[in-house]
Amino acid sequence: MITSEILISKDIRHSFFTRSGGISSGIYASLNCGAGSDDTPTNVVENKSRAMAMLDLPASALRTLYQVHSADVISVDESTDFTTAIKADAMVSTTPGIALGILTADCVPILFADSKNKVIGAAHSGWKGSLGAIGKNVIEAMIKLGAERSEINVAIGPSIQQPSYEVGPDFPNPFLEKDPELRRFFIPSKKEGHWMFDLTGFVQDQISTQNIGKIDRLPNDTYQQEQEFFSYRRMCHRGESDYGRQLSAIALSPS
Repeated sequence: MITSEILISKDIRHSFFTRSGGISSGIYASLNCGAGSDDTPTNVVENKSRAMAMLDLPASALRTLYQVHSADVISVDESTDFTTAIKADAMVSTTPGIALGILTADCVPILFADSKNKVIGAAHSGWKGSLGAIGKNVIEAMIKLGAERSEINVAIGPSIQQPSYEVGPDFPNPFLEKDPELRRFFIPSKKEGHWMFDLTGFVQDQISTQNIGKIDRLPNDTYQQEQEFFSYRRMCHRGESDYGRQLSAIALSPS
């Protein structure tokens, strides 16, 4: 478990889980929480249960989405029906005992908390969602639920870091079309015509414009730290058949 100091509160439980502590084996070892993987489904269920136990919550507390690389945010309470997959990439809630869960394997997990007003959020921020300002959307959704901008703290979790994230020659264009100043998040790669992209830096920059409380950007590189994290890009480079997903979760403590 990896936690952020700025989210620690008697009313908040959270973790950026690593790949350790579960029952899966092989390329999924061990805390694979990705139902979309080809891991044994019963293993994934047990891994999710173990993750919730680490937060002192029942397995039934966890809520996850059918993540589609959007910038869409939903509001979650005890009546939200998750029996059918919900396509979105972020959630907000004011309901104690519900854990908002995000699954990643290089993309950026972001956890949000206003402990004063007891509003939380969680987002899966890939490059498409990041370009669509998913962090800003979560903050605005939290404010609609009663959060105060200045009380919202945001932790940017383990993800692929710039030294590991090479992109092709056309990749910067969507960012530069939005704002030519975004070129600062791309540095030339050793491979001609390619770039190294600072995705987490871009996410942090976007959130820093929102006049919120504190931001904590964790430095962990999911590609490089193989013993701790799953990585989609590492799988591709090795020609492996599949990959696991790590869970990041946040909950308001049960009453």
